[in-house]
Amino acid sequence: MDLGPLSIGGTRGRSARDGPSAARQRVLGYVGVAVVLMVVYTLVYRWGMAVFEGVSVTYLESSVVVVETMTTTGYGEDAGRWSTPFMWGLSIVMMLSGVSLIFLALPVFLVPLVEEALRVDPPESTDLSDHVIICSYTSRGETLVGELESMEVPYVVVEPDLDTAVELYEEDYSVVHGDPENVEDLEAAGVSRARALVADDDDETNASIILSAREAATGDLRVISLIENASVVDYHRYAGADRVVSPRRMLGESLASKATTSISAELGDAVEIGEDFEIAELLVQRGSQLVGRTIAESRIGERTGANIIGAWFRGEFVSPPDPDRVIDEHTALLVAGRDPQLAELKELTLSETREFRRGLVVVAGYGEVGATAHEQLTGADLPNVVIDLENDPSVDVVGDVTERRTLEEADVGASRSVILALDDDRTAIFATLAIKQVAPGTEIIARANEPESISKLYRAGAEYVLSLATVSGRMLASNLLDEEVISPDTQIEIVRTKAPGLAGRSLAEADVRARTGCTVIAAERNGQLVTDVGPDFVVQPTDDLVVAGADEDVNRFNELAG
Repeated sequence: MDLGPLSIGGTRGRSARDGPSAARQRVLGYVGVAVVLMVVYTLVYRWGMAVFEGVSVTYLESSVVVVETMTTTGYGEDAGRWSTPFMWGLSIVMMLSGVSLIFLALPVFLVPLVEEALRVDPPESTDLSDHVIICSYTSRGETLVGELESMEVPYVVVEPDLDTAVELYEEDYSVVHGDPENVEDLEAAGVSRARALVADDDDETNASIILSAREAATGDLRVISLIENASVVDYHRYAGADRVVSPRRMLGESLASKATTSISAELGDAVEIGEDFEIAELLVQRGSQLVGRTIAESRIGERTGANIIGAWFRGEFVSPPDPDRVIDEHTALLVAGRDPQLAELKELTLSETREFRRGLVVVAGYGEVGATAHEQLTGADLPNVVIDLENDPSVDVVGDVTERRTLEEADVGASRSVILALDDDRTAIFATLAIKQVAPGTEIIARANEPESISKLYRAGAEYVLSLATVSGRMLASNLLDEEVISPDTQIEIVRTKAPGLAGRSLAEADVRARTGCTVIAAERNGQLVTDVGPDFVVQPTDDLVVAGADEDVNRFNELAG
């Protein structure tokens, strides 16, 4: 029996909807420049012939000479009448202009024609059923697609912009080119056969998509809408959304959760595998006795009985971690064990100097993300100070978080953690550098709006970074598939499976972890959950093994144990 996957862990432009495409604009610009040049040259040529050569020519004769010269089909029927430097110079300028326009015509006209001839148009319909429809493609949708693929759930992206749809199709995405606000296009995407639809555009467009989906759907379709403005929740629900999700609110809750669990001796969120047996994520604090030791030297398994499934090292997730990998204050451990075992390991991850254990948390940025984090911290009875550029009754310090004066006024030096809930990644990176100068011992939990900023924030000194797109995409997958999310930074699959190929052998003898990358965290034997599954554990033919690992690792385990 499969326990199901456990998720651990900016919209791409669509200019075609809003106006002429870039290619069309280039063509119009090219034609406009060519026409203006020919008109100007016609006027100048007629004037020059009259003034410098004493010859009167008509506008039509002048334009014929200009066109012949610029297109290089001839150098002007009047060439024999040119005797002054001005007219010869004008001829040279017209020829050079014409040749330049010819070369410019290649990328404007010829290249698009070749690309159009070679391009394979994306489909406009799909035969999928029991699938998820994503309207339309964003960075959140990209994360969601990855989650759905790892869980082997079919999906289709309904993308209105042809260029984006072509790009997705060429990258092997399941995509339909169509307008998600159009009932006929949703029907072509199989909305009547779909299990769910995700409206992921701007708030007004999403409301229109919901209404169209409800009109087109004939079955039991689950509709989830993502919103930017929390005030539109009721509108989307009235339109027919089953669930309205605020990505920024989810991110604020996640940031606050990291701050709460990092300064508490209590376990944070955990996923229950069996009675009194869970998987949890534990952050290693600065000053912990684990800092500076390798995984092997920490002897976590021997000391606590907990099993390390994976670990984050400065934003990089590794499963299973190399025994020689060094634990530092940026490390987060993904572990499995019984409550007492996890509680004992939690104690090891805490700083040996506990003066900041329930200390101040500074929240920088009071948009929806920061306001949500502040609300969560206040609800957890944790003292916090809010910094923002604009005054508000809930803002304690008005100022720029990148400036030393503001940081000192907020008493960052005496705080346990700083949550950077800023809407600009460059400002967040600079603020991280500034905080590390003012308060090097303060933990920084940062928001990243784009996934590519995560590594920069870690290099700047942040202890933990959460991406808006990653958090919302994976939480969205959790809502769609009713799976529990422990952390939004990566994905681990937990499966319960038979292993006839391992029967009669110990885990060490079969060398399961080295050969597959998976960790056997428990076994169900005769109706009882056995969690003491060390290297000497011998697999019995009737055992159901509970295995944790990345998707490809689980596939390797199934091949080995089958």
